[in-house]
Amino acid sequence: MSRRLTRLHISEAASRDHAPLTVRASSVAASFGGASAELRDISDKVPADPRRTSVMLERSDACSITRLAGGQRFLLRYGDGASPAVLAALLACASAPGAPIAADPESLSILALAERIAGSDIPVLINGPTGTGKEVLSRFIHERSPRAGKPFIAINCAAMPETMLEAMLFGHQKGSFTGANAAGEGFFRAADGGTLLLDEIAEMPLSLQAKLLRALQEGEVVPIGATAPVKVDVRVIACANRDLPLEVEEGRFRADLFYRLNVFPLALRPLSERSEDIAPLAFAMILRHAPVGQVVPWLSDAAIAMLACHAWPGNVRELENVIRRALVLLGNEHEIGPEHIVFDRAVRLAGTEAPTESTAAAGGKLSNIVQLSEARAILATLEACGGSRVAAARQLGISERTLRYRLASFREAGIAIGGLAAGGRR
Repeated sequence: MSRRLTRLHISEAASRDHAPLTVRASSVAASFGGASAELRDISDKVPADPRRTSVMLERSDACSITRLAGGQRFLLRYGDGASPAVLAALLACASAPGAPIAADPESLSILALAERIAGSDIPVLINGPTGTGKEVLSRFIHERSPRAGKPFIAINCAAMPETMLEAMLFGHQKGSFTGANAAGEGFFRAADGGTLLLDEIAEMPLSLQAKLLRALQEGEVVPIGATAPVKVDVRVIACANRDLPLEVEEGRFRADLFYRLNVFPLALRPLSERSEDIAPLAFAMILRHAPVGQVVPWLSDAAIAMLACHAWPGNVRELENVIRRALVLLGNEHEIGPEHIVFDRAVRLAGTEAPTESTAAAGGKLSNIVQLSEARAILATLEACGGSRVAAARQLGISERTLRYRLASFREAGIAIGGLAAGGRR
């Protein structure tokens, strides 16, 4: 017998024996509807619903994730139900592949708002930096809408020249231009009844913007070479990584098209401004990229602290690069630590200035990059512990002697470690 909380189905045994964890997971899921997943205790005898993702929970001294046979089924072993890492791992296991994952309050409010507007047909304009998950959010809106059973088609307006983009959007007749050896229906007609995502809409040429405006206003398209319009029933979601009001002011984007698209605006913040999303996203990427049939690595608290301190100029795409790189560096180990975290560019804390000369002098070898990454994680942990080497060593999972050795090696390598680490207290 299970108790349903939004879309999380929690068995009585899981609710009783894992209350600190399941209550927190339910709170997150309730914010935006959550994922359709079952949370079960290892002792549950009733077979899991094969239509849903299933996560078995078991208390253990060591944290781990194990893939089980039969689709999206996992065994999550953990010790502390209040640990942020354990909650992040559970959210990742309970989410369907490709679905949005969030724990940050503002991100959860965006998802809740997106779910509410999914039931309507109004246009949506999603703005945010490159790599923040605009297409994932667009697909979430489509899948929660009455159009979910119809096509979802995404097109990048910056990826094609103007002449080709017009034909791809509105279609063309055979012989309407050189090379048109067959007629093409275009994305508007291909998405009929469903959703069309226009990514990087700010890159669309002005001349094509006027034709797009007509298609949105009239609900019809005129294929290249045709004389009669064709009716289409399409919900349009547009995404932009530029400031569209500024583009309108400077004459690069039509004001009438902007207001037609901007019926319901949503804004996604950079990843560095929603640090609570980082750990769930990282665990989801571990599940996505860890080879099937092998042990799923755990993400250590020290590695999570290191990820949370990074500025993430590449946002979620950069995080995915870092996790894939860590899985390669991990080798046969079962836990990702700070030594496996290598960023796409010189490491610096969020909100700090560019790397110092000592950082640049360390060179570009992989061993030096790993050492710099490890130094940042250790210094961030020391600062969080008020300079206490004993507390920092305990949190990092190393001895105080090892910590002193690491700090000394950083100084010898010319890495500026600052007064906190140099004169830290016990």
